[in-house]
Amino acid sequence: MSDTVKEELVKRSRKVAFMGVLSEDTETFTRMTKFTDFSKSSNPTEYSRQYVDEDGEVTDVTGYSPEISYAFDYYTNNAVHGDIIDITDNEKTGDEAVRNIIIVDFTKPVESQKNQFYGKKRPYAIIPDSEGDSTDAYTYSGTLRNKGAFEEVKVQSTDDWKTCTIVTES
Repeated sequence: MSDTVKEELVKRSRKVAFMGVLSEDTETFTRMTKFTDFSKSSNPTEYSRQYVDEDGEVTDVTGYSPEISYAFDYYTNNAVHGDIIDITDNEKTGDEAVRNIIIVDFTKPVESQKNQFYGKKRPYAIIPDSEGDSTDAYTYSGTLRNKGAFEEVKVQSTDDWKTCTIVTES
């Protein structure tokens, strides 16, 4: 007999992003669908030095500046696509180009709470790069760059995870 727990492969679809789409004074966290690339780079800041009494260099991580490369096939009637395209086409800058993103980890349910999961919320600056570089579909690509610290949140959904809401502690 073995007391080992069976390992399970985590599919890419188990970590899902939701973007805070703004409409007047309301922020709705809408699932980021139809993306063909959504890969994160941690971009750690390093402090390296060599001490006089040691033969080799030592390094510490002193910070992070994460970024997410994105690409999507443009679909009409998609709120997230429309928001990113609005930022791109109208060359928005500063706070007008910043959106909150929640990465929900469906491998981490909230204990004793049905249909709630942990996620990380962080503001990102949307940095457009290119568009229209495919002959099959009209595409957009760019980078989401760190604009502040992350916040661990609990989220839930009432519409089969098309949108999510942050659960506040009572």
